[in-house]
Amino acid sequence: MVFHFRILSAFFCLSLGLVPAFSQDSQGWVQGLHSRVQLVSGDKEAGRALAGIEIALDPGFKTYWRDPGESGLPPRFDWSGSENVKSLDIRWPAPSRSQDAAGISYVYHDSVLLPVIVEAEDPAKPIRLSLSIEYGICKDICIPANAKLERVLGTGPSRQSDIAAVLSSKVPRVQAIGANGDLSILAAESGSQAESGFTAVLRAPAGLSPTLFVEGPEGWYFSTAHPDDQNRIAVTLDEKPKDAAGDVSVRLTLVAGEKSVESVVRLDASGKPR
Repeated sequence: MVFHFRILSAFFCLSLGLVPAFSQDSQGWVQGLHSRVQLVSGDKEAGRALAGIEIALDPGFKTYWRDPGESGLPPRFDWSGSENVKSLDIRWPAPSRSQDAAGISYVYHDSVLLPVIVEAEDPAKPIRLSLSIEYGICKDICIPANAKLERVLGTGPSRQSDIAAVLSSKVPRVQAIGANGDLSILAAESGSQAESGFTAVLRAPAGLSPTLFVEGPEGWYFSTAHPDDQNRIAVTLDEKPKDAAGDVSVRLTLVAGEKSVESVVRLDASGKPR
């Protein structure tokens, strides 16, 4: 069923893509149907700079995380027109889990600011970002949107404090499995030989129900149950490549309230922890 939802979503969004929600060039907000988007700048220092991709949505609409879940359209970024850029690293705030007739999806509501850490080729020269972005905006139906955004970093109004705040409070903190803390993934345990997947053993603050997001390599798809009364979540391997072999790295993002952490687990070809 997961595969069915993914195919339907891809077909639906491609069909709607014949008439995109908007397509404009801009150094500020690009206004479109039920959303707007802009590229913002932080400060530039010693060849490194902060930038941000900001998406604002009309009430009731959502857009998708890097892994959209069972349905949806993840953002796609093309930076090929940028100048004096050695590397770009997009950091993703923790998403919310949403369920509707199309299945379970991983989304942002209202607005999202995606921090971008940029390293210059030549620290003495300006960094000019040129971004072609495609993303989905959804309510009752999903509409693909696209825009072309431009920004010279370190010029104009600075959003340094806003970007830094997202990095420190909304982007999941990377930590090892078993790490101390009030929010952590304590272990990944194998089930019976007949089961494909594992059980994530969690610690979360009292009174908060944690949500676990599981991302595998291309072609690997997982689903998660709700936590039991001991904060254990069953993770099921729904689909994998036919020729899957050897170990794979799977990213686990755990969210509870305003806190989030990220860990990596190694699985064998049957989806069991190594």
